[in-house]
Amino acid sequence: MSEVQAISSAAEFINVPIKYKGKVREIYDLGEHYLIVVTDRISAFDYILSPAVPDKGNVLNQISKFWFEETAAIQPNHVVHADIEKLDGIVAGGSEELLKDRFMVTKKAERIDIECVVRGYITGGGWRQYEKTGQINGIDLPAGLRKNERFEKPIFTPAAKNDVGHDEDIPFERMEELVGKELAAELRDKSLRLYEYAHAYCEKRGIILADTKFEFGIVDGQVILIDEVFTPDSSRFWAKEKYAYDIEIDGMDKEPVRTYLLNSDWDKNSTPDPLPAEVVAETTRRYRDIWRRLTQD
Repeated sequence: MSEVQAISSAAEFINVPIKYKGKVREIYDLGEHYLIVVTDRISAFDYILSPAVPDKGNVLNQISKFWFEETAAIQPNHVVHADIEKLDGIVAGGSEELLKDRFMVTKKAERIDIECVVRGYITGGGWRQYEKTGQINGIDLPAGLRKNERFEKPIFTPAAKNDVGHDEDIPFERMEELVGKELAAELRDKSLRLYEYAHAYCEKRGIILADTKFEFGIVDGQVILIDEVFTPDSSRFWAKEKYAYDIEIDGMDKEPVRTYLLNSDWDKNSTPDPLPAEVVAETTRRYRDIWRRLTQD
């Protein structure tokens, strides 16, 4: 991908009302469908940072598009199309080149308010739970596991979605109470199947998919995959050559931003100062690298 203009918001380029503005994505109402635009905004520790990271939105959107197509046969999803020529009159004239790789037109689904998390390795927040309790989301795990160790089988560890603040890790039994036993089992099984498919795919390309999260919705009574899928923002990717036990593995994502903030004098209670140019450049490089390694032979 060549050098591109960083897009912090698409509102000035879109001629329809905005429905929702998230940390990264903007949703516009097309009537029958939604237009989802992925900006180059970047967030960490619940703060939106500046400046935007060039190409981040393009990469995230193209990775999701790739995976939605790759997994469509095993799991229907919300994508209608990603053809800029079909947005005549919706995208302001002259903006087509800026937006052509960072949007999807999608079905309007009723979101299921559960974050469907699958963990193939014990790391991150799961490792912290295990250290304290010997469990993750109420699942009893063997004693003596080591940080970053692969589970014998992936585990499903859902979270209840909160539009404000952090999502809440919950036991599967609580998920059953929230959405019903039948739907809970369906979401768990779909999530595990998707993870296992993508893990095998990534492994062939020298990448470990350590964990990931999915969102699902319902259209005409059918459960479909929505939002994003297997991106560096929704998944933990490790380069195979960096895999080891008992360390913090440098992730193939926005790790340079997190590392910079943690090592700075930021007070963690206010919006951080603008990111240094070298941190932004390295973050762009990492997003492009995972895109290349996932999709190009």
